[in-house]
Amino acid sequence: MGARIKKNDMVMVIAGKEKGKSGRVFMVMPESGRVLVEKLNIIKRHTRPSADTRQGGIVEKEAAIDVSNVMLVCPKCSKPSRVSFSFDGDKKVRVCKNCKDTIDKA
Repeated sequence: MGARIKKNDMVMVIAGKEKGKSGRVFMVMPESGRVLVEKLNIIKRHTRPSADTRQGGIVEKEAAIDVSNVMLVCPKCSKPSRVSFSFDGDKKVRVCKNCKDTIDKA
């Protein structure tokens, strides 16, 4: 998977029921190749009362989306784009394939 998508990146969903929607990544799970995106892929979870949740009931939360189904939105050109890598000095940075500009702040 590499580090093509990181926490706090803006991504657009390119496949599935949420196709065309975009949001901010708030969790990356590299071992399973999935990401959690704010307010996208909402599921309903039926929970029992416990020490953590005093009130049981139906809880809505985000489900993981496969990283292959999201595309990074470039902060410069505001378009979904593929990502390549290059070296800025001794630091590896992500580069937008559309506008050829670096995505990571130097």
